[in-house]
Amino acid sequence: MRTFLEVTTTGSFLLSAEKLHVTQSTISARIKSLENQLNQKLIVRNRNGCSLTTAGRIFQRHAYTAVTSWDKARQEIALPDDMIGTFILGVQLNHWDYFAPSWLNYMQTMAPNIVTRVISEYSISLMNLLKDGLIDMAILYEPIHHPSIKIDKLMDEKLVLVSTEPRSIESGQVEGYVFVDWGYGFTTQHNLAFPDAHNPKISFAIADTALNHVLKNGGSGYFSEASIQPLLKTKQCFLVEGAPIFNRPLYLGYSKNGMNSKLFNDSIKALNQTISSRSKK
Repeated sequence: MRTFLEVTTTGSFLLSAEKLHVTQSTISARIKSLENQLNQKLIVRNRNGCSLTTAGRIFQRHAYTAVTSWDKARQEIALPDDMIGTFILGVQLNHWDYFAPSWLNYMQTMAPNIVTRVISEYSISLMNLLKDGLIDMAILYEPIHHPSIKIDKLMDEKLVLVSTEPRSIESGQVEGYVFVDWGYGFTTQHNLAFPDAHNPKISFAIADTALNHVLKNGGSGYFSEASIQPLLKTKQCFLVEGAPIFNRPLYLGYSKNGMNSKLFNDSIKALNQTISSRSKK
């Protein structure tokens, strides 16, 4: 079911294999096994990726609930005697390094008797988990308004085009360019800015993997300005002259029911301290 959810989120067996660190054949075998157990076809593969059947769309929400409930149950029943509860933060994919380590450290100081956990997913998955009460708070790109969920703007980030060789912006397909999936909004902006560069040869769901590929093999791609500052200083990569900069707002979503609790206030304070400390680096 985890593999099924990954495929439904990415729309690609290749990207799912990359994120789960397995081969495409493993992804295919897992989906086939699930379909055999349910005696239903769930996913149809096509030239542009894959799509859900009617049965697949119906099963998707049940799979979300089953997987996340199982994870939360395993964690809560295993709590040590000196722990009184859990708090789970969901982070938009590609923002783990920015938020998770510092936030966890601050939370351990402010709420030492709470077990804290961070998960990384796409916006739509995080919103579903929030609505189902399976995570407590989420940092995401594209929130979906819901009566029980409050959405606040958290911060803005800049995505900049960098290359391993100094160069200016070019039109059309550029050799060595990799497309990083920064969400639907970025894809829309990217297509408008580069109308002649659709269907890039290489795509990545994980920004760190994409950056490692570019640094090892040469090339270019869009990455968060904060993440590439050290590489610019050491001249491992260079800003592409004339390239558009994409501003992407990050939002904070949380349940209205828990917004006045001490634990909620501690988690917000830890987030603010994380952003403040990272902005000073």
